[in-house]
Amino acid sequence: MCFLLRHGAATLPAPRFDPRRRTEDDDDVQVVDADAHVYEDTAAWSALNQARPEWLGFTRSGDQTVYAVDGRPYPIQAGPGLGAPVGDSTNPDAAEGAWDVAARLRDMDREGIDVQVLYGSFVIGLTTYGDAGLGADVAAAYNDWMLDVVCAHDPARLKAVAAVPLQSIERAIAELKRAVAKGAVAVTIPPVLGDRNLDDPDFLPFFEAAIDADVAVGVHGAPGMHLPLPAAGRFSNYAQVHTLSFPVDQMVAFTALAMGGVLDRFPTLRVAFLESGIGWVPYFVYRVHEHYEKKHDLLPGMKSDPRELVERGQCYFSFECEERLLEEYVAHLGDTSIVYASDYPHWDSDFPGTVVEARERAAGLGDDSVERLLGANAARLYGL
Repeated sequence: MCFLLRHGAATLPAPRFDPRRRTEDDDDVQVVDADAHVYEDTAAWSALNQARPEWLGFTRSGDQTVYAVDGRPYPIQAGPGLGAPVGDSTNPDAAEGAWDVAARLRDMDREGIDVQVLYGSFVIGLTTYGDAGLGADVAAAYNDWMLDVVCAHDPARLKAVAAVPLQSIERAIAELKRAVAKGAVAVTIPPVLGDRNLDDPDFLPFFEAAIDADVAVGVHGAPGMHLPLPAAGRFSNYAQVHTLSFPVDQMVAFTALAMGGVLDRFPTLRVAFLESGIGWVPYFVYRVHEHYEKKHDLLPGMKSDPRELVERGQCYFSFECEERLLEEYVAHLGDTSIVYASDYPHWDSDFPGTVVEARERAAGLGDDSVERLLGANAARLYGL
């Protein structure tokens, strides 16, 4: 998780290096950053703050001051499943652009990113609010701010992913429709919701609404936000938590959507599994295949081999520039289901230079693959 509390101005360190400029040939490739983040300016959500003046406060967690909603800390700073240390969760080279849209656009120019698809940070936890009405109000305030303020700086280059209060399916569907009508290109949901997996029948109307709106669903979790962590919740060391959280959470989500029959029930549903790398995907697809083949009687809703779900354009997985198993993924599952992501401005983003490094890692796959991995696949996922 990232640094959530608005901080004062600071002297920014010099960049680690200046990435080389794109060549004329590179300019022919549209680069779409499929998973970047914004830090929310909750003070700008004036309507929400007037209607619910007590909704957001501050508390202590560990030795840090963090946000508080219903008396619970966001993000948790100590104990099982803790989030990133709030003082050390941002890449210093991205610190200005994390808050300032003009600086972000300059950073995009510097990187060679044409379009950035924006996910939230603090709002990743809104599906854990006990008050679903508050979740709906926060989602609406966030989505309006993202679309009317942040993305409005350059609507052609900045694309919003809407947050929805999935704890209330009716409210989530209403907010999905409203946000997409205003320009959102996707809607984000957690890998699990409380004790329910994503193949719970309660969620089927929501996925149907996403199809009706022709909008992608981005599965995105984060430790420290009171979301269930099937593996990482066993650990109280952030390095261990972060290592396990994203890939295991996404394995659980993929298991539910594929083996639970959701993707076969809705064969035009597009789902992105984010921020977990891609090395686990070929292994896991083969593992799911084995059970599809040998225990199919236990999987009545699963009509397709998991590889087919990937190949027909329902499943996308994000890779970051340091991904060492890129060629192995393509060798097993092809090059149409993975999307480049910078993870800007998080501590583990390799900004600046992510596009250069991603391009170099993909170069051995050929020009057509480079074009798909850096932009065309994400454009198809998000309907750009």
